[in-house]
Amino acid sequence: MKPLIKPKVLKPGDTIATISLSWGAAGEIPGRYFIGKRRLEENFGLKVVETPNALRSNDFIYHNPKARAEDLMGAFLNPEIKAIITNIGGEDSIRILPFMDLSIIQNNPKIFMGFSDSTITHLTCFKARLVSFYGPSVYIGFAENVNMFPYQIEDIKKSLFSTQAYGKIEPNQAGWTSERLAWENPEFDNVPRKLMPNDGWKFFQESGKVQGRLLGGCMEVLEFLKGTDYFPNLEDWEDCIFFLETSEEMPNPSQFRWFLRNMAAQGILHKIKGLILGRPYDLVHKDTYDSILKKVIYEEEGLHHLPMITGMDFGHTCPVFTLPYGIMAEIDSDKKTFSILEPALID
Repeated sequence: MKPLIKPKVLKPGDTIATISLSWGAAGEIPGRYFIGKRRLEENFGLKVVETPNALRSNDFIYHNPKARAEDLMGAFLNPEIKAIITNIGGEDSIRILPFMDLSIIQNNPKIFMGFSDSTITHLTCFKARLVSFYGPSVYIGFAENVNMFPYQIEDIKKSLFSTQAYGKIEPNQAGWTSERLAWENPEFDNVPRKLMPNDGWKFFQESGKVQGRLLGGCMEVLEFLKGTDYFPNLEDWEDCIFFLETSEEMPNPSQFRWFLRNMAAQGILHKIKGLILGRPYDLVHKDTYDSILKKVIYEEEGLHHLPMITGMDFGHTCPVFTLPYGIMAEIDSDKKTFSILEPALID
């Protein structure tokens, strides 16, 4: 993979834009949105503005994919906006692809951040050769009940406000959550979600160290993109560290196995240097996913050299660390560490 264009670092006082690219939650549950907006302003000193349709109803968002794409293109074109953060994911971003202009993204590089269905937009940025950031959204991460998690605040500062390499990423020792408390009920805003203990990350190699550029996303959304011009080609996967996570839909083990076998059949698993897997929602299928990984990659494909880490703090549990597309990372099986080796931002 060729190095990508790096966007400029965020600084306190910068203006960022929020956007609804899939589900129109911000128009349906605005109270939660404004909590997240306030946290971005108070914790990071940012000025937050909404793209023109960010707070429109879910019905409008659904029926107007072109307007969503125009919001994104407009945010990239606006020189006052230094970063774009998604309000939330969904399952509908793929419908904006016909209206995207890669030249606008490439010629106006800036931070884009989100996860889940935002895999669509991340791989659009990747096709435009721009580094983007697989991390929290306004609703999930910034608008956390009561307060943002300290682990999340520290991650954002290191990921978006620094021109230094992130370095070694530590598991979140304070615990994690995927507990659902209804956003429609404002009484829950002041109820902390229950934390589960972090049992650590699981390494599947006893020794060795590999380095590769980060590429991946949400499994179900990668499935949406297969066969389109936006799915990375085989050469893009060469010497990558493949990051993968699953959504709150909790795909069953057969779907997970079929996905991996397809990636093997395409030759992708034979190109990559390593694989990291995010902690599944509510830990559903966690051990089974691990067993399937070993079966497909080691037994069926004979890739015994391929290091893997599972149960990691990214994806659909909270809090998370942020993964920058196209940036060099390292799996060290001897020291049981995962590190981001290269700065993702420039001054």
